[in-house]
Amino acid sequence: METGGSLVQAIRKPTLTPKAIIHQKFGSKASYTVEEVEEPTQNGCPGLAILQKGPCLYRCSLDLPDFTVVSGSFKKKKDAEQSAAQIALEKLGINLSADSPTAEEAWRELIARVKYIFSNEFLSALHPLSSHFKAALRRVGDLNASVPASVIAICDGKLNNLCKIINPTVESHPLLVLSYIMRAAAGLPELVVGAEGQLSIWRKDPYPPNVIESSISQQSDVAESISTMAIYIPCSPEKAVEPVILNISSTGYYFDVIAQILGLSDANMVLVSRTIGKASSETRFYFAAPKSYPLDMSSDLLNAKVVPFGGPLNARASSLCGQDIYGDSILASIGYTWKGQDIFHEDVTLQSYYRMLISKIPSGVYKLSREAILAAELPLTFTTKTNWKGSFPREILSSFCRQYRLLEPVFCVSSIPLKVSSELSRSNNKPGVSESADQEREYTNENESVDVDPKLVVSGSSFTCEIKIYSKCQDLILECAPNVLYKKQNDAVQSASLKVLSWLNAYLKDIDMSLEKEKQLANVFDIKFYRQIFFKEVVKCLSVCNCQHNETLGRKEPELNGVVENDASYINIEGTDSDLCPSNGSLLCVCYSVSLVTKGELQKELLESIEEFEFEMGTGAVIPCLEAVVSQMSVGQSACFYTELPPEDLVLAAAKDLANALAFLTSPCCLEYSIILLQVTEPPEDRMEQALFNPPLSKQRVEYAVQQIQEFCATSLVDFGCGSGSLLESLLEYPTSLETIAGVDISQKSLSRAAKVLHSKLVMKSDFDAPCRSIKSAILFYGSITDFDSRLCGFDLATCLEVIEHMEEEQASLFGDIVLSSFRPRILIVSTPNYEYNVVLQKSNLTSHEDDPEEKIQSQSCKFRNHDHKFEWTREQFQHWASELAVRHKYRVEFSGVGGAVDLEPGFASQIAVFRRVFLPEDADGLKDEDSVWQYKVIWEWNRSKPPLTN
Repeated sequence: METGGSLVQAIRKPTLTPKAIIHQKFGSKASYTVEEVEEPTQNGCPGLAILQKGPCLYRCSLDLPDFTVVSGSFKKKKDAEQSAAQIALEKLGINLSADSPTAEEAWRELIARVKYIFSNEFLSALHPLSSHFKAALRRVGDLNASVPASVIAICDGKLNNLCKIINPTVESHPLLVLSYIMRAAAGLPELVVGAEGQLSIWRKDPYPPNVIESSISQQSDVAESISTMAIYIPCSPEKAVEPVILNISSTGYYFDVIAQILGLSDANMVLVSRTIGKASSETRFYFAAPKSYPLDMSSDLLNAKVVPFGGPLNARASSLCGQDIYGDSILASIGYTWKGQDIFHEDVTLQSYYRMLISKIPSGVYKLSREAILAAELPLTFTTKTNWKGSFPREILSSFCRQYRLLEPVFCVSSIPLKVSSELSRSNNKPGVSESADQEREYTNENESVDVDPKLVVSGSSFTCEIKIYSKCQDLILECAPNVLYKKQNDAVQSASLKVLSWLNAYLKDIDMSLEKEKQLANVFDIKFYRQIFFKEVVKCLSVCNCQHNETLGRKEPELNGVVENDASYINIEGTDSDLCPSNGSLLCVCYSVSLVTKGELQKELLESIEEFEFEMGTGAVIPCLEAVVSQMSVGQSACFYTELPPEDLVLAAAKDLANALAFLTSPCCLEYSIILLQVTEPPEDRMEQALFNPPLSKQRVEYAVQQIQEFCATSLVDFGCGSGSLLESLLEYPTSLETIAGVDISQKSLSRAAKVLHSKLVMKSDFDAPCRSIKSAILFYGSITDFDSRLCGFDLATCLEVIEHMEEEQASLFGDIVLSSFRPRILIVSTPNYEYNVVLQKSNLTSHEDDPEEKIQSQSCKFRNHDHKFEWTREQFQHWASELAVRHKYRVEFSGVGGAVDLEPGFASQIAVFRRVFLPEDADGLKDEDSVWQYKVIWEWNRSKPPLTN
């Protein structure tokens, strides 16, 4: 863990996008037309006989008054538009890098901007600030036409950007913008007036009557008054946060109403924070400036600074806003927007306030995304995209960075070849971004799913992701480099994001932890962070408040006096046991409600209820006591239990009736959870197996096949039911005697992937030491393994691993007859799940070894490992099936397996039958030409001596 440092010291100046520059120069005369295009599909697999659907791409045509340009093809419409704008700028001879002004040029532009803002033309413009000007014209007395400088600072983005160029510290001190605006106004004495030391500006000469009439006529008729709810947050933490109502008349100015609540006679002395939440939000803090606001009016532009207020800091408001708020404040969502001339307003309730409060920590963001504040928890692991519910880790991390005014996270994804990744896994070294990485891609986050880079999708590769987070000044705050490899790029990004979020969760909940604990926590989550910068950018915002929940209400937690005795007590489960019980990895659906209950259940207040709530068992996706109770239930059963109160901000964020909830919290009370388990969806078979076996059963089956190949010196192999080629692909990583490999499957989609996988291994790799160099030919067929095709006759070895259970039992028997009577491989390896082992995988109770085996099997009520399985056989059933086939077709059969042991109950997890052909004199005749039968379609074929045909 580092204590300081930065990657980039230079400050990045804000720049306009190509599209924004085109808009500045041409306005509505620039017309963009986006169309969907079809590009030739590059599947990276020459000779593949399956039509491939390419990605959806877009092309943009930009029409300008003098010419038209067309962009290239892009996955996103916005990228196509920006590309077209960039091409147009190049044609116009405009250099983007030369478009950023110097500090002196920005100062001149700032003065010009202030001058334009107070012009007659601007009053009629469709701009939020012009609406403020019109409202100011309705003010009476000395305040008529007087505009608060803080309004100008928050409403005009161009002014803010110019100020950041003049002095980059404006990013962390937004009130510094006021100094620059007042100084710019002082340089325009012929146009505007601004009293020294005051925070208001007005025109020296009034607007002409015709300009006023024209601008006001643009506004629609509004109601007599507008009422909206806001939150009053006292500076003193001893005082409670309270709701207030803002009543604004049709002829009034809402700043005057806010000033009155804050106890100010002059609304020009109201300061405004930056937005809370989304950039498009109008939710802001309003607070009072001192009677004489300390402006730095020195001539040194780059070193101008905000003079400290000297007043009391409002810790609660500052923590939510991320900037210093002084004195009492009002949190309101009101203002003028780009969408229209009329005032926008939205209620900010006490519940909204507490929801904002809990969203300062990643777990709170996740709870809100699930609308399950009292039940959900940020999961500990990212398993699959399908099973993940709520906002994805990547989205939450991006949201966190925006909340704390940080740059978007930077993700560095590396693709590591399977051979290298296996070595890395064995050595337990961090893969990171090293010389072993084939490809590396760095990109920033966006509010959408991860786009898989085709250049990174190298067959047999694993992915790792490193994350870096920077401040707005480009100081490196933290980096996370997990030492875990993933098969999918998206899984690597999401899992790394979750590690960062989990670390942030733990750290921000215990900011005062010891340095030793801090170091241990960083090591657990593979985090390296720069403590000084992290404290400055993140912890400071939280620690000034560190609202220890109960303090937010200005009172102490009432004693429980034995309402509950532990985390989950008085558990009452009702209903008939259906034997459909959850296990780790299961996807559960529950109906639940949470209520506040007083001692003795005399009173109850509903806080939260959801009719269908899904979560994955064993990932920490719900609070521990809820998962512990559900693990004891079966489908259809209901349960009721009680827990101690969580932090009060969670209770109040969830409460449907805040007043009632506050009343309950003044008395000893607890939470009552009522649950009904509606549905249990079992986890996929491979995930259950991976949880118990290392290496996974799939790899153990491959190693078993390799052992047979090496023992028999097989030169040809066919995989019946090859799917997406996982076995064939894996075999290429081992040195064997194989020269010819083939695969058959009934899924064209799976065969397409198999072709790409094998092509990348056999063609793209030029390493002469690679194990796959012994392979001379490969072929993939489309067809049913219960049909005969003479081209696959007489192979040395045939495999059918974990396939027959996906067929009906009659079809499995037909396959056995066809393969042993017609295909006649010298060796056939068949594997299928051992049903008796499901009790271990699904964590059922094993019967005593002394019991009768038949009774033991009958007593089991396990589910199949996969919903697609048509059957799963016991050892006795499998051995009976295989033995009959062997006798019928003159084969010997031996039984083995992987996962578990033959001499321990319940045997192997995956049972295997190895059929060995008994050679007879008639076997030497072979297949005659007239017996040739071709029922399979060749999907892809490769021969080392012949270059494949290109698509």
